Amino acid sequence: MTVTKAGLTNSVCNTSNLSEHVSLSTVESLFKIIKRTLESGEDVLITGFGKFCVKDKQERKGRNPETGDDMELKARRIVTFKCFNLMRGKINGKG
Repeated sequence: MTVTKAGLTNSVCNTSNLSEHVSLSTVESLFKIIKRTLESGEDVLITGFGKFCVKDKQERKGRNPETGDDMELKARRIVTFKCFNLMRGKINGKG
């Protein structure tokens, strides 16, 4: 099952005894901070969880999947996520 913003809000509400409105505001504020930080090119490190990194992709050759024609893919920025070893172990049932 995928966790949604509504699901996160409900979890915050249930575990912290905050109202649903305050919980939603808290979750949205957290997402705004993360988005703003990544947009500025900075990484987001959440201790014990993982790290969101902004990486620059160089211009490169590609192929149009519909026509098979060669094309040039423009340089761009992407966000990657690297899970910490502790979290990876928990995901794999080793902790």
